Amino acid sequence: MTATTQAPAVVPGSSAHSHGAGSVVPVQTRSARPTSYSPEDFGTPTGREVNWKHTPMDRIAALLVDEATESAAENAIEYDLSAVPDGFVIASTGHHAAVRGEVFRPEDITGALAWHHGENALHLRIPANAELSEPVRVDLRGRGGHAQAHIIIEAMPNSHGRVVLYHSGSAQYAQNVEIIARDGSALTVITVQRWDDDAVHLAAHQARVDRDATLTHIVASLGGSVVRVNPSVELAGTGSRGNLFGLSFSDSGQHLESQVFLHHKGAETVGDVLYKGALQGSGARSVWIGDVLIGPDATATDSYEANRNLVLTDGARADSIPNLEIQTGDIRGAGHASATGRFDDEQLFYLQARGITEDEARRLVVLGFLTEIVQKIGIDSLEAELIGAVEEELAQEGTR
Repeated sequence: MTATTQAPAVVPGSSAHSHGAGSVVPVQTRSARPTSYSPEDFGTPTGREVNWKHTPMDRIAALLVDEATESAAENAIEYDLSAVPDGFVIASTGHHAAVRGEVFRPEDITGALAWHHGENALHLRIPANAELSEPVRVDLRGRGGHAQAHIIIEAMPNSHGRVVLYHSGSAQYAQNVEIIARDGSALTVITVQRWDDDAVHLAAHQARVDRDATLTHIVASLGGSVVRVNPSVELAGTGSRGNLFGLSFSDSGQHLESQVFLHHKGAETVGDVLYKGALQGSGARSVWIGDVLIGPDATATDSYEANRNLVLTDGARADSIPNLEIQTGDIRGAGHASATGRFDDEQLFYLQARGITEDEARRLVVLGFLTEIVQKIGIDSLEAELIGAVEEELAQEGTR
């Protein structure tokens, strides 16, 4: 068990930093990571820091420099809100706008820069007691250039809804997503990354789940040069639940990364984390770091996290690091698991013994492996699109 340092309150937009940002003392535990709204408190990372050491620093250099402007962001990313119902977009002007900063505190320089330069946030609010049959979808298409933004997704008490953030095109994009699931709500947030091959996307998702609320958070990364989506979820309220799922398919030269943090803070909370990835081609890389903290007041907690990776070709590499920190002896269950390997020869033999060719057998194994995550999305059209995208990736294996 490890002691946890809690950050003091910081006024959004202020220049003061919290509990030692920029300190020379290495941060070893996820819960002790410093926070600040000011980019200068972090300094430029070298790649030796615990939260950067798996990321290709040379390929994200443009997002580490304090040069972007809001006008540049507007030109670099096109927002399509046509699938957002009337009244769901709330005005959010300035760093001190209502709700903004209620949950989000930047943990690295890219998050602080996105906070600073994304002065006006896109704030999506699902009204109290609403039950949405159709997803709220925001399409973000990169048009080249450098962009930074802050997005707020808020589910009001006892509401039920799904929000999709769909990314495509090309950009150098730093993004903060602030998620609030208020009492009794059931919110699903799905972020899809189908960027062009030259895109770089660094995203920090921070969420709070209140009493008897449920957040299902799904990351699907299938495109881009470097895509790093880091979800951090605090189960704050008694009886709250967090389901964190992820899917990635890394091709030659692609780097797909997620650093997941699930903080059980309230009593009788439930956490379920499952990320799956497939890799093929020279230089294909995936990184998954999963941290679960069960706090001292999180009694009767049940939590489990797992990461599984399927390496399809030589030259691909998957890093998988699960961590579990427990600060109370009164829990119902807690565990973590990680597995990385190649095709299961027994599965292939079973299928080939029934007249299925080796190539088709491999395709079926990969689809079966990843479909478990895809089916958790619950949107038929999007599920079909992602399965089709995986099949396209598999079909390209022989052409590389």
